[in-house]
Amino acid sequence: MRKLHVLLYTRASGGGGAERVWAILASGLAARGHHVTFAFDEKVADDGVDPAVSTIEVGKGHIGAVLQLARLLRGHSFDVIAGAVSVNCVKLALAKILALSRTPLVFSYHGFEEYKTGRLSAVGFYALPLFVPLTRRFVGVSDGIVRALVDRWHAPAAKTERIYNPVPLIAAATTEEIAARPPLVGAVGRLSREKGTDVLIDAFARLTTPEARLIIGGDGPERQRLVQQTVDLGISDRVRFLGRVSSAAEVYGLARVAAVPSRTEAFGMTTVEALSAGLRVVATDCDGSREILAGPYGQLVPVEDAAALAAALDRALAMQPDPGPGVARAQEFSAEAGIDQWERLFAGLATAG
Repeated sequence: MRKLHVLLYTRASGGGGAERVWAILASGLAARGHHVTFAFDEKVADDGVDPAVSTIEVGKGHIGAVLQLARLLRGHSFDVIAGAVSVNCVKLALAKILALSRTPLVFSYHGFEEYKTGRLSAVGFYALPLFVPLTRRFVGVSDGIVRALVDRWHAPAAKTERIYNPVPLIAAATTEEIAARPPLVGAVGRLSREKGTDVLIDAFARLTTPEARLIIGGDGPERQRLVQQTVDLGISDRVRFLGRVSSAAEVYGLARVAAVPSRTEAFGMTTVEALSAGLRVVATDCDGSREILAGPYGQLVPVEDAAALAAALDRALAMQPDPGPGVARAQEFSAEAGIDQWERLFAGLATAG
């Protein structure tokens, strides 16, 4: 495979969700010898981007970002360009038009409800058919997202495909190591409504497992309200908020069981990370977690059902750990597997011209 010059563009240089995926992809492609330019609206600290990646901060203003991207496209011969999340896909498409660029363009969609986050985000969904002539491929991070893109938003099936997010896996603990841990439930994710942490706290208050504790990694706009919720429920002494963590291993390396209580989840990187760490996973039955946990890999409960979540967590805490199946399943979503798929897609588009 010849070495490619790839432009990746998204909201930030790191963090959670799509931003983290693009940082992982940029670093992974650079490690394979490709020339990667990673553009983003905002630079964040400790993003983990490989120094071999060329980075450029274009700013949060929509017009300024489009103009900078257009200059970038005019000044470089990229083999392929790709945006992650709808607002950034739209801005990259507008830059391509301004630059009169013929470079193959990829739109990558990472959430079912991105269209609710702003006007340009909505354009990336409601006006998707208008971008078909400009875009070589529409990518969804799960089969559920792909179905939504084709059935609801009218993406052409022939130009739409699924590529699971590349997930850096956690070293698995042994059965004995997990069994020796106290009854600690671990959760990792942005503290925002869609992640359902409030439902998890409600569920945790109902647990009957003696001496159970909850540890939560992540930060976000709901943090203060969630802290107050633990106070109101009288469980604040048994719930620990870690804030932003550099790795899910900071939580899953302590827990006996993992909880993924999302109201909506397009993929679920934390679900894969929990499996790779050897933990039993209890998750809500939304698209991303359902695809990952299909079969004997975890327990699914109805979305927003705190009683069912509590009962499933009690059962999981009472069961003997069995890391093997989950660890094997996680390998299917590894960073290498995901980067392989993106590399093949980019190489094919570059060859087709």
